[in-house]
Amino acid sequence: MKIVKFIKSEYKYILLLSIGFAAAYFLPVGYPKFDNAVKESFELVKWYAREHVILCLIPAFYIAGAISAFVSSKSVMKYLGANANKLLAYSVASVSGAILTVCSCTVLPIFGGIWKMGAGLGPAIAFLYSGPAINVLAIILTARVLGIELGLARAIGAILFSIVIGLIMHLIYRKEEQVKAEAQMQIDESKVNRPLWQVAIYFAVMIAILIFANWGESPDTESFWYLIWKYKWRITAVSGLIFCYILIKWIKLKPLPVIILGAVTSIIALLFPDNPSVTFLVGSVGLGCILISSDGEAQEWGTSSYNFAKQIFPLLLIGVLITGFLFGKPGSEGIIPVRIVQDLVGGESLFANFFSSIFGAFMYFATITEVPILQGLISSGMGKGPSLTLLLAGPALSLPSMIVLRSVMGTGKTIVYVTLVVVFTTLTGFIYGRIF
Repeated sequence: MKIVKFIKSEYKYILLLSIGFAAAYFLPVGYPKFDNAVKESFELVKWYAREHVILCLIPAFYIAGAISAFVSSKSVMKYLGANANKLLAYSVASVSGAILTVCSCTVLPIFGGIWKMGAGLGPAIAFLYSGPAINVLAIILTARVLGIELGLARAIGAILFSIVIGLIMHLIYRKEEQVKAEAQMQIDESKVNRPLWQVAIYFAVMIAILIFANWGESPDTESFWYLIWKYKWRITAVSGLIFCYILIKWIKLKPLPVIILGAVTSIIALLFPDNPSVTFLVGSVGLGCILISSDGEAQEWGTSSYNFAKQIFPLLLIGVLITGFLFGKPGSEGIIPVRIVQDLVGGESLFANFFSSIFGAFMYFATITEVPILQGLISSGMGKGPSLTLLLAGPALSLPSMIVLRSVMGTGKTIVYVTLVVVFTTLTGFIYGRIF
């Protein structure tokens, strides 16, 4: 009887211990496919750390922290809150997201920032989807590489989805949103420390640094987009100088530390002209140290940015690691063979579109990388419908982003959001493939 009572009280731990031991005992180390998948998972983490953490995530953390520190809850609620005018709220959310031109992971800290400040669920979701999906450069590249028809369909679908999915999320959780709206009506007007135009320029400069530091190379060397890429670090440097001025003049940071940091980053840029990430990293870490050691809202900015990083970054790495194991890094394969994916997305069937949506939802696509990947899949027999499905689902979702979203807005809302994206993209791709 004692053993029965013991097992009843400890069965969860015993079960987990048994599963863990069995997994370790039967771990297929030495099996080429498994070993390659493990290698690919760490290769993807390495690639992600080099290509996206320094230039994408760190600026996003600072922007998210700045929203918490410098943007009043009242301002967010005025334009994006549960009581805001719906036309205005969804327009602002979709346009704001589109301006950023970031991947599904980079948009998460900023989404967390506006969500924390009181944005309504619908507008917040519209922003969440539009950021990675309505990428102007990616849409142009899609049209040039994959055809104007697919590029136009991607643009129209992404714009509509950001609004429609946001509205549906609002309707599903309308009772919860109503409670939030009633609570927001009781909030007093926040004190404004600086003019709105200063706040707008301040965020515009930070967004400019984020955008131009990550500007991708255009295949057309004669285009305006290629010209921007060619001079992107000069544009980023000018934006950085303006940012330093704002830090001293408007944010009221002590001039000497900012000037010293600017001088150090300039010297490093001259020493490492072929590796701008080093300069960017030094500048970012230096800024964090200055903010944390400051007082008032500057310290709040630094602390909020750090808290977002602490919450989101570990989850993203776990997600990227799992994604690499399953699918490999771009251009290779993990435990799931590429040929299976190619076979399943061929044709225009409902299942082909559904699988394409699921594949896109779990795979991690950095900004613009979905275009060359899709080009390879199309050459291997991928249908028009599944191609559009992947373009609409892939950039907006990823396994790493799902893991983070669950920690930000809960399991239920995350499941509903992912389901809506998968359903809408599947049906759209299916209809598109049947018509065209």
